[in-house]
Amino acid sequence: MEDSERKQNLSRRFLQKIRNFRPKEVFTWHLVRTLAMGQGLAVLICGTAISSQFLASFQVNTPMLQSFIHYLLLLLIYSGTLLCTAGDGNILQVVRRSWWRYFLLGLVDVEANYTVVKAYQYTTLTSIQLLDCFVIPVLMVLSWWVLKIRYRPIHYVSVVICLLGVGAMVGADLLSGRNQGSTSNLLLGDGLVLLSATLYAVSNICQEYTVKRRNRVEFLGMIGLFGTIISAVQMVVLERNQVAEIQWSWRVGLLFASFALCMFALYSFMPIVMKLSSATSVNLSLLTADLFSLFCGIFLFQYNFSGLYLVSLVIILIGFITFNAVPTPSDQSNPDDLSVSSSSSSSSSSVDPERPEQRTEEDFKRQDDVLCTTKM
Repeated sequence: MEDSERKQNLSRRFLQKIRNFRPKEVFTWHLVRTLAMGQGLAVLICGTAISSQFLASFQVNTPMLQSFIHYLLLLLIYSGTLLCTAGDGNILQVVRRSWWRYFLLGLVDVEANYTVVKAYQYTTLTSIQLLDCFVIPVLMVLSWWVLKIRYRPIHYVSVVICLLGVGAMVGADLLSGRNQGSTSNLLLGDGLVLLSATLYAVSNICQEYTVKRRNRVEFLGMIGLFGTIISAVQMVVLERNQVAEIQWSWRVGLLFASFALCMFALYSFMPIVMKLSSATSVNLSLLTADLFSLFCGIFLFQYNFSGLYLVSLVIILIGFITFNAVPTPSDQSNPDDLSVSSSSSSSSSSVDPERPEQRTEEDFKRQDDVLCTTKM
């Protein structure tokens, strides 16, 4: 009897929730904007993939040179902006205050980009597509630990839905015979993909923390500064022979420029989308990037089309919308988290987060102490 009553109560609650469902409260303008901007980022990643594939057709395999050019653009634009900023937001003050943090973050970001490209030499495209999704559970763990985000059951269900969409995409690749890549050392290649996914997760969580508590100009300026230095050194050490062998032409130069501009736009707009949502949400939206590359490849590289690609796109978008339809609350029981929230809310009326010169030295030190405390 108790079991039947419990089931009846659950069914009544479920039906009540359905009756109280208001689409306007779920499908808000904020959700539409987040979805559109997330897919815009996926299109930019598609642009980098197509540019790299065309470069490979010219026998150009220089991932560090490609990274160096886009980090150099970040250096010129955003580090230059910091150089012209007065007060504590000046680049010299930021370097003096947090140089080692941004150096480590730049190192993580550069190596994340490098290891995933290197993995293509050892493992298959299918393995890369599947294992690259490892970034999402790592992000969720880091968000729970560092940012004190508390996910609800619906968020885990949404992630599973998105991963099912990726599975449909991989299945379509296998059915169409598109299993590119190498099998020279599958264990090493798969390990590089997992390492890259972990590094991307660390970079993204630090990026979300920085843009939500400081500003994106500081983040991009420091990434541009240290990313340029690290990628230049690594390029000279690892790719000097490949760079010297490039047969330059206007087509090769145009492809390098298109890759760099896509990456520059991706890095510039991703902090904006993260500020609207979260690092986990952004990476869920980026799962469609491979699909956009496939759709372009049907016309550019004569890939075989499969209806499963459209099914995969729909499934991933459903999971993304479901994830963003329900807010992710923070753990308000943590006193450190409360101090960050209260300090940011109390200063929101007088301090513009996009203008670092208004922030005081004590503000930055207090936030750094809070982050270090939460990590401990």
